[in-house]
Amino acid sequence: MANKSKRAKPGGGDGTKQIVTNRRARFDYHLDDRFEAGLVLQGTEVKTLRNGKGSLQEAWVKIDDAGEAWLMQAHIPEYAFGNINNHDPTRPRKLLLHARELEKLAHEVSAKGVTLVPLRLYFRHGRAKLEFALGRGKNVADKRQTEKERDAKREIDRALKQRR
Repeated sequence: MANKSKRAKPGGGDGTKQIVTNRRARFDYHLDDRFEAGLVLQGTEVKTLRNGKGSLQEAWVKIDDAGEAWLMQAHIPEYAFGNINNHDPTRPRKLLLHARELEKLAHEVSAKGVTLVPLRLYFRHGRAKLEFALGRGKNVADKRQTEKERDAKREIDRALKQRR
């Protein structure tokens, strides 16, 4: 009997396919704990995401009074081959989390200056997932410091590359 080896999947060996990232989040926020949540999507939204379209630039996560988490203002464009029943591009989308996680998040967000920032949207084993983090907003000085560190690292990398 022959051993069956697992084939490496494109985009990583853990079955994830990256769709959208929010690169601006790391610049605008100090990020703490990260969470993963499932998304409740309509069929045309899934098809659009599989084509790699979508944006988390103005998106944020809200926990309502009923204790449910929602992804707000995430832009998933209408499906190009859809019909009149296409989805609204910026509709609120429900996030699927465990009750304990929702309680913890609600407690954390009640503190002043803490928000839930979406970081990336991806498929894991065929299911749409959202990674988000607890974030505290950076002030202008913090953003300047981040930019200085990035420029210094870039200069070091250039110097090392020329040395080789």
